[in-house]
Amino acid sequence: MTKLIKVVKENKLAVITIDNPPLNVISKQVFRELGETFDELSKDTETVGVLITGAGNIAFAAGADIKEFPSMMGNPNMKEMVKESHAVLTKIEQFPKPTMAVLNGLTLGGGCELALACDLRVAETQVQIGLPEVKLGLFPGAGGTQRLSRLVGNAKAKEIIFTGDPLGAAEAEKIGLVNKVVEQGSGLSEAKILASRMTRHSLQALSRIKKAINEGSEATLEQGLEIETNLFEEIFQTEDVKEGVSAFLDKRKPAFVHR
Repeated sequence: MTKLIKVVKENKLAVITIDNPPLNVISKQVFRELGETFDELSKDTETVGVLITGAGNIAFAAGADIKEFPSMMGNPNMKEMVKESHAVLTKIEQFPKPTMAVLNGLTLGGGCELALACDLRVAETQVQIGLPEVKLGLFPGAGGTQRLSRLVGNAKAKEIIFTGDPLGAAEAEKIGLVNKVVEQGSGLSEAKILASRMTRHSLQALSRIKKAINEGSEATLEQGLEIETNLFEEIFQTEDVKEGVSAFLDKRKPAFVHR
């Protein structure tokens, strides 16, 4: 079976490419390979950040594989099938390293839901992003109703999902759905520049920042401050905080070892 997920590692980054032509749809195999890839990268001590993009210049990922939908109709195991996709995207969302979706074309349905599971999103100017499932008589089932609303607010999320109409890159940036819009063809290079500003730091700090924000956003302020306090106590037990403070006092660049 041809692998649909390719991984290239360079400069503390792992670049994951979905290569499922012509539109890089998110099939069961893609979901499975994504899960396996993130399991492997979680153990890779050299990787500090992860970029995800799509092969070619037409689509990041233009939705789920609709050819697989008939097998779900009336299937007594359908709920378990849905939970499997949820598990993969939750794994990406909770991955203890910064993740960034590099949107280089159509980002629809399951592709949008994958992008929402990442920490950051960089979009090229030609990108169309949205959740068109309602046009098929259904709705997003891989976290779209939950992650989009948390990112852009309930009212805007409902507008996007109720209409099923995609947004252009500029509008997506305006509402906070993407972090940055770049010229067509420059998404990966621009994302690498942005990522390099993160991967130069200690993974011990980066992972705790991510955990504090993710867990705190689902808690009360009081609970969130407790989460932050506990993680702040942890960070002071690491080798990297000692190196960072020493480097500052010595007026030199720190050499983090991610321990």
